[in-house]
Amino acid sequence: MHGNVRFQLLGPLDPNPAAVKRSELDAWIAENAVEYLGVADDVRPFIANAHAVVLPSYYGEGIPRALLEGLAMGRAIVTTDAPGCRETVRDGENGLCVPSRDVDALTTALLRLVNAPQLLDVMGAASRRLAENRFDVHKVNRTILSEMYLTDDTSDRPSRYCPLQAEGSR
Repeated sequence: MHGNVRFQLLGPLDPNPAAVKRSELDAWIAENAVEYLGVADDVRPFIANAHAVVLPSYYGEGIPRALLEGLAMGRAIVTTDAPGCRETVRDGENGLCVPSRDVDALTTALLRLVNAPQLLDVMGAASRRLAENRFDVHKVNRTILSEMYLTDDTSDRPSRYCPLQAEGSR
């Protein structure tokens, strides 16, 4: 039905008992449902050859690196509303966000992109903008330092406070 669509899996298998097992992966490979690309130190060539980055995670985690890499490389994102994952998607703008553990919703989202491939470029460009505006490391570092009162710019703070510094030790 959609012979031009390929699903590729990159990265090591997760030893978590709830994760995909090697036997499941081998069955998918035998059915030509997925290509397993193995493990790579540099994911950029693989993401560059992809149209979208899909991570249907269902457990709360930090923001997954794979999704940040997809954003940075301007790819449409398809992920779940799990904590960490949902922060990388503006649903319908730079990708699609589906309920966790909802295979039908994931299938529908993927088919939406297959049936409207023009969305991939639009969403990819929006992903890159999101990466630059929200996840730029310099901006993130400034926010962290400011929130920890570790910057010299205290114009927006009532006073400088460092709980580990003894009074009068300066």
